[in-house]
Amino acid sequence: MPLEKYQYISDVWREGIFDNKVVFCTGGAGTICSAQVRAMVHLGANACIIGRNVEKTEKMARDIATARKGAKVLGLGAVDVRKTEALVAAAERCVKELGGIDFVIAGAAGNFLAPIDQLSTNALKSVMDIDVLGSYNTVKATLPYLAESAAKHLTDGKTRPKNGTGGRIIFVSATLHYAGTPLQSHVSIAKAGVDAMSVAIAIEQGPKGITSNVIAPGPIADTEGVARLSKVEGRDKSMKSIPSQRFGTVKEIADATIYLFSDSGNYVNGETIVVDGGQWHTASVDKGSFSYPDFLLSGQSVTGVAGTKKAKL
Repeated sequence: MPLEKYQYISDVWREGIFDNKVVFCTGGAGTICSAQVRAMVHLGANACIIGRNVEKTEKMARDIATARKGAKVLGLGAVDVRKTEALVAAAERCVKELGGIDFVIAGAAGNFLAPIDQLSTNALKSVMDIDVLGSYNTVKATLPYLAESAAKHLTDGKTRPKNGTGGRIIFVSATLHYAGTPLQSHVSIAKAGVDAMSVAIAIEQGPKGITSNVIAPGPIADTEGVARLSKVEGRDKSMKSIPSQRFGTVKEIADATIYLFSDSGNYVNGETIVVDGGQWHTASVDKGSFSYPDFLLSGQSVTGVAGTKKAKL
């Protein structure tokens, strides 16, 4: 169903700044990535969202298209980001039907809660394959089109770009690995790899006009991550440990996306934009759901949340 504009984008952005541009997004049916894409579509872009679940991805594509009359949004389901050929085919279809790829959001991810001594090799590999390999495959499949877009939309920071911006990548990461997070070693390892990948791409592809940056969300309200990975009774206490004293919103992630993809982000390359209300700076504060270190020393299995996984050694 159509959303009110302020649910996914602030009023500060000028209408039409992404006219005739195309955004390609993996994990596009998720709560955060769909908001990022919806904001882009509202401001003129067309889009191609990628997911594994066909029905969910196609339904979300139709919903995102309501953000702007005449918008074209492709929902390509049954695409596994771990498979290079699947992403190559998706990128080719996107270009064929929408005319190119100007912006890429690598947002496909997997997560659950488990201490490292209960984490199997296969469980770690699964997260690494989705987050790191999936992000790598996304870039590899779209890089030729991004290079074309960057060449058409070079910016010097002095004059208004005649054709707008293009040739830009955003990786959706996390802050878990900055200070260390219990029960999240697997995701911390994966997201650290994603962050390093973004910097490498910025260095290597920057001379072609391509920019590569990371957005690292903190806890975002009404998302699958918060619903699956935290206990309801611990959320109020967790919120109090955030300097901003609240969870974030998907709109605030979308606004950071517009900043990086628009003329305002021309000279930002190889950087991480943290959108977490200052949460990671209070990493030593007990967050409430799983008391540190008592929970780890107890040897208990994680219970009470939907996102858990038992090791199969």
